[in-house]
Amino acid sequence: DAHGGDGEAPRRGPGRGWRVSGLTVFRGGRLVDPAAARDERADLAIDGERIADAGSAGSDATVVDADGWVLMPGVIDLGARLREPGESHKARIDTELLAAAAGGITAVCVPPDTRPVIDSPSVVEWIQDRATAAGGAAVHVLGAMTEGLHGEALTPLGPLQRAGCPAVMDVGDRPLSPRLRRRILEYADNFGLRVLVQARETSLDADSIAHDGATATRLGLPASPVSAETVAVAAWIELVADTGVPVHFCRLSAARSCELLRRAKADGLPVSADVAVHQLFLSDEALDGYDAMAHVYPPLRDVSDRDALRAAVADGTIDAICSDHQPHETDAKVNPLPLTQKGISGLDTLLALVWSLVDDGVLDASAAVRALSLAPARILGLPEPDLAPGSTATLTAIDTTADWTLTREDMHSAGRNTPFAGHRFGARAVRTVIAGRTSWPRG
Repeated sequence: DAHGGDGEAPRRGPGRGWRVSGLTVFRGGRLVDPAAARDERADLAIDGERIADAGSAGSDATVVDADGWVLMPGVIDLGARLREPGESHKARIDTELLAAAAGGITAVCVPPDTRPVIDSPSVVEWIQDRATAAGGAAVHVLGAMTEGLHGEALTPLGPLQRAGCPAVMDVGDRPLSPRLRRRILEYADNFGLRVLVQARETSLDADSIAHDGATATRLGLPASPVSAETVAVAAWIELVADTGVPVHFCRLSAARSCELLRRAKADGLPVSADVAVHQLFLSDEALDGYDAMAHVYPPLRDVSDRDALRAAVADGTIDAICSDHQPHETDAKVNPLPLTQKGISGLDTLLALVWSLVDDGVLDASAAVRALSLAPARILGLPEPDLAPGSTATLTAIDTTADWTLTREDMHSAGRNTPFAGHRFGARAVRTVIAGRTSWPRG
């Protein structure tokens, strides 16, 4: 029962993995560590749970040939639905944490719209216990701002924080009054909780399927205007200016949202944002043929929005990139488009897609690693990940010489709903290590 629990403190992180015995040296890899402004070819050593001085390795060290690899601090995914509790017919915590590890992801954040909603410590503890038993990747549980996500009564923020939630989140489905939003900022700040919001003015895009543009008109689909996002972004920015409490915007999709964020940052306001990786590749034209694999929220927007999002990540206006992982069973995507469910299964492709932006010159390697690791840690208030000797050995290794094509059959997630099937990639995760334990490859 997800409402059950014995009141014990939550156990964090993966409970299973294969500890590297003795000193292990990754030889000849490219170390990319934004925290130290480091991007160079060098050896990296692991001794137990810690990164060690590679120069101290003796002849008895285990040596791994890392030529052609990029070694980076572990990937933190700010948005991944694991479908438990409540929707285990779509996926389970154990299947999705394995998919995360196989994709080079060392930690995921679980949004609060589970069934039941993450609005009490018992649900937090239930998820953490399942995650600990499953292993694969660590889990950070995001608490709901309001009870049942109904947009009315505040959740018990103090108990949620003590249960292990680093942040509370509004998923945007129910409108919050300005007064309630302000109270949330004040109370969350008091308890040391970060505030994450998916900015949405529901009165402007209820039942929408596509971006309000030529594709929606051509296909006859209910449309979502950009203002459905920007009105909410502007309102939250005003409250940040009024209270001084930081806010992080989740899954931005529009060029005008980037401009609002850029202006707020220039004014010195404590705001940050992330983008779903598919928004950096696809536009609303992907819906042509009524392709349900491109049915997402926020909707895929115009090509100019996609290009503006890319530029905003490159210049740091958008801080982080996430998978926005939403696995579905096959039947969820086979009905007529308006009856299909929204979302893409993204854990298998997050790292490979981001690295293709590096290969294409959209991002440099340091910017990509910052958006996948350092920035998410800062957003959640976690210790900053790095590759310095003495730091916790949590890292991701990418083979940048890989040449592979994604097939649905080879995906590790239980959800095979991706528009990137058949896409050819030039990099993939080959080793995922969490506190000295190898969570991928298994064994």
